Amino acid sequence: MPGQHTVTHATTTIAERPATAREVRVGPGRAARELGLKNTEFDLAVQLGRIRTIPDDGGGGRRVDRAEIERLRAGPGFPEALRRSVQAVGTTEGSALIDVTKTRFTRLARLGLLVPVKFYLNRYRAVVWLYLAEELRLFAADDRNTPLLTGRTPENLRSQLDTGIDLRPRNWRTRQLGFMLRRADDPWARAGAVASLLGPLHVSEAVPDPYDRSHLNGFRRPPPSHGAPGSPAADLAEELMTAQDPDEVAWLQADLVRLTEEARAHRPAPRPAPRRPEPVQRAPEAVEPVRGTSCGLLGRWWRGNR
Repeated sequence: MPGQHTVTHATTTIAERPATAREVRVGPGRAARELGLKNTEFDLAVQLGRIRTIPDDGGGGRRVDRAEIERLRAGPGFPEALRRSVQAVGTTEGSALIDVTKTRFTRLARLGLLVPVKFYLNRYRAVVWLYLAEELRLFAADDRNTPLLTGRTPENLRSQLDTGIDLRPRNWRTRQLGFMLRRADDPWARAGAVASLLGPLHVSEAVPDPYDRSHLNGFRRPPPSHGAPGSPAADLAEELMTAQDPDEVAWLQADLVRLTEEARAHRPAPRPAPRRPEPVQRAPEAVEPVRGTSCGLLGRWWRGNR
């Protein structure tokens, strides 16, 4: 049919058209569609290192090389395997996945045995932690974890729970730091990633130089977006992003000192140019009357005619 021939011809023309530089590197939205992922799944895949991105030459964020998309599409079990690797589940689905009660699942997570990969705030502004389904399956399949999934919780773990321990925020921060360091391609960016988990006071203690600290602040990463800046949801996200325990703060500060020294050696932070000293203005010297001048001659004439 004529109409069908026209469509076939147009498709062939597009396929044979040489790829432009922009088509060789595509944006996150288009890459997600071509890989069969939701935007949230794509973002998580990038953070986990499942998808490699590169900086945009025009400064428009990160992009995905066409060769990277083709590599993923050629992988075994695509696209189901890729989606499965970034599947994130909450407590209800996660507990069913490893065949334990929700209460036991929460206890294991509070003890740091199950590490959250992301979180969101529900309509009551309560934190809902999400876990990689792939990691939960591996945890349940490990025979060493069988006593944790069935029977009575060991005494040493129950005593920790009685103290109110909850390592979910800390473990999430540690994982978030790994995400940021993976994408940091500059020594200052690596130092900024660590500084992102510290409060301003703790950063100033580790980096006392104001010019280093000002330069470092440009590389700090904000917490995941949850609500408008200054809103209760945004404040809660910032609180979760900031280290709280003294030992965690001390560890991050020590790391920040080391990374800042490395960054300074690589490229010193900008500093204002030193002012040149202004030339000293000397006071004009007093000049004594020279003998034999008109003033002296007039004086003698006046005295001689008195």
